[in-house]
Amino acid sequence: MRLTVLAGGIGGARFLRGVRAAYPDATITAVVNTGDDVTLHGLRICPDLDSCMYTLAGVHDHRRGWGRTGETWRIKAELEAYGAEPTWFGLGDLDIATHLVRTRMLDAGYPLSDVTAAICERWQLGVQLLPMSDQRCETHVVVELEGARKAIHFQEWWIKHRASLDPLAFVQVGVDQAVAAPGVLEAIADADVLLVAPSNPVVSIGTILGLADIRAAVVETSAPVVGVSPIVGGAPVRGMADRCLPAIGVEVSAQGVGAHYGARKTGGLLDGWLVASGDTADVPGVEVRAVPLLMTDDEASAAIARAAVELA
Repeated sequence: MRLTVLAGGIGGARFLRGVRAAYPDATITAVVNTGDDVTLHGLRICPDLDSCMYTLAGVHDHRRGWGRTGETWRIKAELEAYGAEPTWFGLGDLDIATHLVRTRMLDAGYPLSDVTAAICERWQLGVQLLPMSDQRCETHVVVELEGARKAIHFQEWWIKHRASLDPLAFVQVGVDQAVAAPGVLEAIADADVLLVAPSNPVVSIGTILGLADIRAAVVETSAPVVGVSPIVGGAPVRGMADRCLPAIGVEVSAQGVGAHYGARKTGGLLDGWLVASGDTADVPGVEVRAVPLLMTDDEASAAIARAAVELA
């Protein structure tokens, strides 16, 4: 069986572990959001790709939910001692090694898709990670800051300001010129089932689908498309979807996100929609099923993955 997953963030990373646990013999491909990518201290950082890689490799920090377990912060402390900005973004020592390798390969002319494959080769993940695009397509947030309307990088909004600034709009810089990375369109077209992870609908899944060729491939694929709600009981389990959805006029609920994605038969995204037990959603043209959605461990995540494929 060939399973393709649109994913981003911690929710996407944990869901991928569940898919792998549920279907260890399947060919699993993840199309991962790169809109969060940023260059800091001369290093190219790909937070969602790295979260998926570290989580699948079993070396992620369970407590923080991101980064490496056993991380140390001596380089970060030295950068701060030098007054090197930005000081608000924490780069751990182990994590910096990943960014150094990535940046060196990118500077040598390798595309991000090749770089990602090379970095993942170390970990033998059992899941192929594909960046959504080899071109830069970075999410910026329009906010009121210092008496003026400004667009700041998503990472600055989320980490430096802790999403405290009201988002007026989300803008994917470069999305009009970006195209799907090699293998992405084929993974969507050839899938037996296409799954949409419980990732942020605006800045993860929304950014992936912002690429015109990826959205067209999703609409046109013969595979059933089943999404998993990132909203449980009217709130996101992790992240800031509750800060993002109102900015695009979407209710923070399983119903709101399901309606936002819409039915594939009418140009939307979904054939099926998993919502949490106790939640409801009525999305015309979409089969809705309620199951437990808290990914408390790999077994719970695998049960969600099986429910999604069964619904497909």
